[in-house]
Amino acid sequence: MTDLQGKNVAITGGGTGIGAGIATALAAAGCRVLVGGRRQEPLDALAAAVEGDLQGHVLDVADRDSVKRFFEHAHQHLGEIDVLVNSAGVNIVNRSMATMEPDDWDRVLQINASGAYYCMQQVLPAMRRRRDGVVVNISSIAGKRAIALGGVVYCASKFAMTAMGTAVANEVREEGVRITNVYPGEVNTPILDNRPAPVSQEHKDSILQPEDIASLVVAICRLPPRAHVPEIVIKPTKQEWV
Repeated sequence: MTDLQGKNVAITGGGTGIGAGIATALAAAGCRVLVGGRRQEPLDALAAAVEGDLQGHVLDVADRDSVKRFFEHAHQHLGEIDVLVNSAGVNIVNRSMATMEPDDWDRVLQINASGAYYCMQQVLPAMRRRRDGVVVNISSIAGKRAIALGGVVYCASKFAMTAMGTAVANEVREEGVRITNVYPGEVNTPILDNRPAPVSQEHKDSILQPEDIASLVVAICRLPPRAHVPEIVIKPTKQEWV
């Protein structure tokens, strides 16, 4: 298994939820972690709470200039990135075709799909040159099944992330770079606050927690360079899989 001590990691959407869980776990594994998010306060709180080498930097993945600044900061303070985790993602309340506004379509696609592309584009040249690197895309079951629970644009954006991750993984497979699409089912994160119907605390407690996804991502990152996980589904035990 690969020793993660001293590996340079960039995580998007890491101020809260799945990204924060992954950041915490990778810092505990000895990585040097830079976490990006749109608000400074959650990033500061995470950095203060985590034991290990973790810092935060404001990042809006939908803004190419912001992405460029984030990775310039990463190169200055960490060096070249060994592991990129694309965890930034949003959903909307009005999720049906009948109720969704065009601006919502644009925003969700820009963050969930284009944002992941912008970040991959920043790290892949150096990974390909070194013939080493890992990219983990936090997609969704909605990126494999067009389910009503996710809604029209969320499903479309996650299918786009899925296709991009698979296509790029095939492109770089001979260059030592591994890209994994992770498809979580229901996870207890702040994105639940945008559900059309309120989610009870009992339900939140019964589904996946951010640390569950984090454990899986750490395991993927620990695999030896000869081993590649193209995609993997993780869901609550009680959630149906069809």
